[in-house]
Amino acid sequence: MALNKAKIIELPKICDRRGNLSFIQNQTHVPFDIARVYWIYDVPGGQYRDGHAFRSQHELIVALSGSFDVVLKDGNETKRFHMSRSYYGLYVPPLTWREIDNFSTNSVALVLSSTTYNENDYIRDFNEFKAISNEQE
Repeated sequence: MALNKAKIIELPKICDRRGNLSFIQNQTHVPFDIARVYWIYDVPGGQYRDGHAFRSQHELIVALSGSFDVVLKDGNETKRFHMSRSYYGLYVPPLTWREIDNFSTNSVALVLSSTTYNENDYIRDFNEFKAISNEQE
């Protein structure tokens, strides 16, 4: 199951009296090549982002500012990850349904992706996702 491969990845954190610095290097801190970077912001506090899954895309999700929850599902099991530190990233493998909710005010979610944008890679219907997931078992 893809859900078992989802995990928190600790990113480097360099502490300094001038402020802290964290970074992500391709293939060093993420288990895929980074092809695209996008971010989600200006989501009203407490709001929810609709769920979807990807057929082939891998993701790493980082809370750059504020906090939010990432809810991952495989059709049978659900795991919730509270993201609130910029030195932790959540690895989300393909064929994992994901929802993001519980946004704090002014939060920013950074998402690193293994693919460029491809609408055909999205699975936007949960029942279709469950059928595809069951075929993969």
